Amino acid sequence: MMRLRRRPSFTSVMLVLGLLFLYLPMVVLVVYSFNASRLVTVWAGFSTQWYGELFRDQQILSAVWTSLKIAFLAASMAVCLGTVAAFVMTRYGHFRGKTALSSMVTAPLVMPEVITGLSLLLLFVQMAQLIGWPADRGMATIWIAHTTFCSAYVAVVVAARLREIDRSIEEAAMDLGSPPVKTFFFITLPVISPALAAGWLLAFTLSLDDLVIASFVSGPGANTLPMVVFSSVRMGVSPKINALATLIILTVSLATLLAWYFMRRGEAKRKALLRQAESA
Repeated sequence: MMRLRRRPSFTSVMLVLGLLFLYLPMVVLVVYSFNASRLVTVWAGFSTQWYGELFRDQQILSAVWTSLKIAFLAASMAVCLGTVAAFVMTRYGHFRGKTALSSMVTAPLVMPEVITGLSLLLLFVQMAQLIGWPADRGMATIWIAHTTFCSAYVAVVVAARLREIDRSIEEAAMDLGSPPVKTFFFITLPVISPALAAGWLLAFTLSLDDLVIASFVSGPGANTLPMVVFSSVRMGVSPKINALATLIILTVSLATLLAWYFMRRGEAKRKALLRQAESA
């Protein structure tokens, strides 16, 4: 008797269609990065010449290095400020202005980037007139601007993790004589480390991807990668952009896999230590 083939469910079909919608354009972009033709829409054979052209373009390489430095510094500072804000929102009891503080911390999440960029530009102009800094807008002003809106995303991610923590472990450590600072570094910090890593990666990606805010607060001597790409695309898409996008996709994919692997390994190690402690 022949077994009837099971038809795929509606959920499976929609999942496959959604994944194709998200990732098929990236696959096409990667394929066309090896196109020999100067026209990005005409396939003329396999070639890696545009990768060589990309690595000889000093403007793009300088923009990549500038964006990486700003993204690293902005993500690191955003993790520090966002973690402090998350602790204030979740661990402190009710105090006057707590609701206003929480609203101000999360405001950049819903604020249009044009408004954020314009307000920061006006702030830097007024500061230059009053105290003489910044004399020129550049990497420092972009770093401050990116830290401002990235901190909100980190605060939301870390706050969600802090609300899930069983505080009895921290209270037990302090009852046994552990100071609050030591309890934070040895108990709380390892527990929230996955959220810190996720927040750092999110902030790094947002900073690396930002175009609107950086366009407002940058100067002639600091051009980020999105600004260079956008200015070049307006004059016609170059195959070098496809090669650059392919390298970015590869780098982000590898970084995400490594972060997932180390977070999973650390979580498994932490659970193993907890099981040992419970069985002892």
